[in-house]
Amino acid sequence: MKIVVIGGTGLIGTKVIARLSQHGHEAVAASPNTGVNTLTGEGLAEALVGADVVIDVSNSPSFADDEVMHFFQTSTANLTAAEAAAGVGHHVALSIVGNDKLSASGYMRAKTAQEKLIRESGVPYSIVHATQFFEFVGSIADEATVGDTVRVSASPIQPIAADDVATEVARVAVGQPLNGIVEVAGPERFGMDALVRIGLGFRGDPRAVVTDPSAKYFNSLPSEGELLPGEGATIFETRFEDWLPLNPPR
Repeated sequence: MKIVVIGGTGLIGTKVIARLSQHGHEAVAASPNTGVNTLTGEGLAEALVGADVVIDVSNSPSFADDEVMHFFQTSTANLTAAEAAAGVGHHVALSIVGNDKLSASGYMRAKTAQEKLIRESGVPYSIVHATQFFEFVGSIADEATVGDTVRVSASPIQPIAADDVATEVARVAVGQPLNGIVEVAGPERFGMDALVRIGLGFRGDPRAVVTDPSAKYFNSLPSEGELLPGEGATIFETRFEDWLPLNPPR
């Protein structure tokens, strides 16, 4: 099976490529680095020749409201049109648990718009909703830092390792299109403040983590449970405390 991975040179994409290749599939990385640009359409038709499945794990280079909306709407429209022309039978996209509930966030609005385009494209599809990645703990802290203090809320989250996200994306890609959504999460729930505190503490980061109910996430104030997976989600077993020693700071 030929599977083209849009964003295949990034964090999730490289892991998805590795898993698919291990199982004998022809997994092809497609990104601006390989001459494929979904925003402009450059190289897209050529990359999809003979493709059975396309996986989209790409991300916007800018999170500014207008730019991120433009990226996801334009790239998704270009991609699904090229898939329809090439006869691709399955479009798989990675998205975020709770994106449709956080409309105050420009990034989340853009992900919701992306999903709408996918549903309306006519290409059979599957959408994987993932919770926050363990790998993003440092960036969450950095975005919330003023001076030597990290101010984050206690909003409950159920984070997951990127390796596990890649495993689920690859599994979904080789199956039949769901024409719907599957959710994936890790095994433990944390307050966002507790997760950041544990992550920074393990790595010897001296910043103080302060619980702040008014602290925003992606410019939004999540309500209780909005970032948590629903019933029926796929739950992986990797625990944060087991992941940390194997993933030193970059």
